[in-house]
Amino acid sequence: MIRPVRYYVLPALAAFALLVWHVTVLQAQEPLVAHGIAMHGSPALPAGFANFPYVNRDAPKGGKIAIGLLSTFNSLNPYNLKAGTAAQGLNATVFQTLMVRSQDEPFTLYAQVAQSIETDAARSYALFRLDPRARFSDGTPLTSADVLFSFDLLKTRGRPQQRAAYTLVRKAEAPDAQSVRFDLTGLNDRELPLILALMPVLAKHATDVENFDDTSLTVPIGSGPYTISLVKPGEQLKLKRNPDYWGKDLPVARGLFNFDEIRYDYYRDANAWFETMTAGLLDYRPESDPTRWTQAYTFPALKDGRVIRETIPFGLPKGMDGIAFNTRRPQFKDVRVREALAMVFDFEWLNTNIYAGVYKRSRSFYDDSELSSSGRPADARERAMLAAWPDAVRADIMEGTWTPPVSDGTGRDRGPARRALALLAQAGYELRGTALVEKASGTPLVIEIPAEDRAQERLLLNFAEGLKRIGIATSIRLADETLFQRRRQTFDFDMMVGTWAASPSPGNEQRARWGSASAAVESSFNLAGAQSPAIDGMIKAMLSAQSHEDFVAAVRAYDRVLLSGFYLVPLFYTPGQWIAYSSRVKHPERTPMFGVNIDSWWSTQP
Repeated sequence: MIRPVRYYVLPALAAFALLVWHVTVLQAQEPLVAHGIAMHGSPALPAGFANFPYVNRDAPKGGKIAIGLLSTFNSLNPYNLKAGTAAQGLNATVFQTLMVRSQDEPFTLYAQVAQSIETDAARSYALFRLDPRARFSDGTPLTSADVLFSFDLLKTRGRPQQRAAYTLVRKAEAPDAQSVRFDLTGLNDRELPLILALMPVLAKHATDVENFDDTSLTVPIGSGPYTISLVKPGEQLKLKRNPDYWGKDLPVARGLFNFDEIRYDYYRDANAWFETMTAGLLDYRPESDPTRWTQAYTFPALKDGRVIRETIPFGLPKGMDGIAFNTRRPQFKDVRVREALAMVFDFEWLNTNIYAGVYKRSRSFYDDSELSSSGRPADARERAMLAAWPDAVRADIMEGTWTPPVSDGTGRDRGPARRALALLAQAGYELRGTALVEKASGTPLVIEIPAEDRAQERLLLNFAEGLKRIGIATSIRLADETLFQRRRQTFDFDMMVGTWAASPSPGNEQRARWGSASAAVESSFNLAGAQSPAIDGMIKAMLSAQSHEDFVAAVRAYDRVLLSGFYLVPLFYTPGQWIAYSSRVKHPERTPMFGVNIDSWWSTQP
């Protein structure tokens, strides 16, 4: 009696299982057409949403805002290799992308120039259907020809991160005037459709291809809510709200782009920038100097309420500021040398005596987030991901117990210097008199570091004092904006201060920051010149992660590999954003995850 049941029931169950498997596979292969796309999971906002939750959809239109920037510019093209001094404030206002990022989600994009995105479960392709209403500011329709033109141009002559990502695409084609399809077969890169969605759309009929690589002050034509109304090279830029902006009723635009005029004033001197704010000539200023923030905001306009001072919390990982070692230089090839030099950076003294105690020391590239490896031992997922590179992570970093060296805060602590010299001895250096030299050749270890401004110079001079205690002569060279950017782009430095802002969804951009291929690419963000198979492997793991748990594990493992390389001297961060602004302008009550978003502010005066 048993045999017939086994004989007939099992095939029936097997047939049912096969049917379920077949339906599941068919469903997985079915294309998904949607108004948005998320790196993992689904967009938080449904199709047909009214506006982003962090804006005031009823914000009045009109008025002006004046914003100060400590910078300069000699170009209005932010997308070519020579755009180190391009004018700020053009992205999102003048130029638009296919889709736009929500400032309140880790990595989710919503329809903008593209009305929808279509892809499959494997993300083996991305098909964008354009909004037929889309127009450039001169009234010319925006079509798939403009998208393909932008893709081809930026793939070969754009910024390094654009070229690196777009080159991966197998094929790009336009089935019709309103559709563009990118073939991503076999790449196993879940982020690439989102990277393509963030591609700026340039006007084919108004872009000078022949001179695209050159700096240019030719006013560009974009499809965004603003046009450029005034250009004073290196000094001032004015944007005027376009009353005929085609996308003003899009959900992603409601409550945004409220000012009739946005004026950007550029300053080369931080004190002049601050004094202009105190005189009431600026409406918004972010602050980064802790001494000024804690001591100088006592001017009359603040006391009588004409200027408001706020610390705005935000939910992003805090990222990493650091003094990068240029490992292209022979003196920094040995990781022990890099670790030793980082030991003499006296954060405790600096924070107390120079920075009024407002900073926290960076311990991770993703501090204050679930992506940080600090204080967490590696779990089974991480260890499996790192198994191919058993020597890539130090034991204390693998266990989550490593922290940057801590001094006693007196400025006279000799412990860090002794530990640094012991490590340098292992690397083949010794003190001869007052100079640290390589034992074999007798060559002194000397360092030259460019500084971008006076605040950076002050920080570096303190670091130089610590290096002097272990016999290293360090020169700090204050450079103007143009020279500093040129030295950064060509990697013409021994060490340099850099910023590696953190996203809650790191991905393809990490190739340009730390990937081996970017080490020799001019203008890449790989200041340290890192070339590590383990780094490359962890970037691939992030991009191929199918679940949130696998993604978090990949980023933590990546964090551990970067920390183990001692590619920089970790600096510090503030828990919130410091801002000062005129009482004439207002911002929404809610601050999104990504922090202050000026596009959502408005004026109380017409």
